[in-house]
Amino acid sequence: MIAPRTLFDKLWDAHVIVAQEHGDTLLWVDRHFVHEGSHHAFAKIGARGMPVARPDLTFGVADHYVPTRGRAGTAAIPDATVRGMVEKLEANTKRHGVRLFGLDDPAQGIVHVVGPERGLTLPGTLVVCGDSHTATHGALGAYSFGIGASEVAHVLATQTIWQRKPKNMRIRVDGRLAPGLTAKDMILAVIAEIGTDGAVGHAVEYAGAAVRALSIEGRLTLCNMSIEAGARTGMVAPDETTIAYLRGRPSVVSGAAFDRAAAEWLALAGDDGAQFDKDVSLDADKIAPTVTWGTSPEHALPVTAAVPDPAGIADVAKAAHVADAIAYMGLKAGQAISSIPIDRVFIGSCTNSRIEDLRAAAAVLAGRKAKVPGLVSPGSSQIKVQAEQEGLDRIFTAAGLEWAASGCSMCVGMNGDLVASGERCASTTNRNFKGRQGEGARTHLMSPAMVAAAAVAGTIADVRPMLEGRM
Repeated sequence: MIAPRTLFDKLWDAHVIVAQEHGDTLLWVDRHFVHEGSHHAFAKIGARGMPVARPDLTFGVADHYVPTRGRAGTAAIPDATVRGMVEKLEANTKRHGVRLFGLDDPAQGIVHVVGPERGLTLPGTLVVCGDSHTATHGALGAYSFGIGASEVAHVLATQTIWQRKPKNMRIRVDGRLAPGLTAKDMILAVIAEIGTDGAVGHAVEYAGAAVRALSIEGRLTLCNMSIEAGARTGMVAPDETTIAYLRGRPSVVSGAAFDRAAAEWLALAGDDGAQFDKDVSLDADKIAPTVTWGTSPEHALPVTAAVPDPAGIADVAKAAHVADAIAYMGLKAGQAISSIPIDRVFIGSCTNSRIEDLRAAAAVLAGRKAKVPGLVSPGSSQIKVQAEQEGLDRIFTAAGLEWAASGCSMCVGMNGDLVASGERCASTTNRNFKGRQGEGARTHLMSPAMVAAAAVAGTIADVRPMLEGRM
């Protein structure tokens, strides 16, 4: 008799090549994504004269350093350092016969957008990339996680990776999100509840009626920010929503082969009676539009709340951390979150740059003017085209925001898209650490609709009144 297994157990077991007594296990890798930062790993295998073991399972994506403005090919990138990073990726992928979604490719975009969009990420696969937010792909029922430079080299050389099995954790969100609320509000509420270390050492499976009601785009957001709770990965079991999303994708089989694959994907769901090492439950009906006020994703509160007062926190270390965050963010204890002024906005990143995200922001901005400047960067060139076909770009520009090309952009600022020191940005990104969007920058994380509301109000604002009559 085989004991009931979770989704994660099934994925782990299916990829084991050899397990050692001390706990390290060699796993097979189905998809390996590389980007500009992977040049160190390519140099390592190059120094040993080694080829990429499976170039057919390796995919290059130019995203972190690519310009989002004035894009005219790699040679035209004015910054020599940035241009060099993109050129290295182009040279390495060409040398090893790896498919590259490069700067001029019509399918270029952010790696964690391109993989699902092109049908490269599939249920049951093991996906790795030298990027911490690789957990995003778990929305499709994949085991996906970020890896370091030496691990990237190991995967390039062997198509395998050594890992220790994480524990199982389930996060159930039952009930129903109120109109205007999204997966971003849900995951910020989760992190606020369990903390940035609440899922350390665990593979998280999201479950419950509210999770099942999310689109794949929403689930991608949910899994993307699992890392901010300390999880090794996040995932959602495949269901009919997954099947509908994958049908017709460029790299996905069709016809009878798709039907057979779909049946296998649906069978990946956890068995009845499968045990989790940790279980957390939230009620979606109690989740409000949520934003961060401080310098950690767990510094998240409903928009109707106030900045916490460290004087009221008994834990001395935590009180000091809160006081430091308040000082860095230029806020006051007890200040209403909805009174916090905003200097600029950013809509984009691997967390919230898909067509659903852009539509949500446009629904708020249509017919309105932004009081602050901002940048909108779609997650892929394909999404950019679709948004323009739907007229979303015209809504953004009419509101006073800048419509740009696809890339990581202002999430991490490697391409020059930065928030100036001391400026406050309402952002759809996933991290609000000190200096994340630029030295001295202050970041408030929130959903695309909430960012649009902040743009219109000039302060952090509750989006719900702005959506009345528009939903």
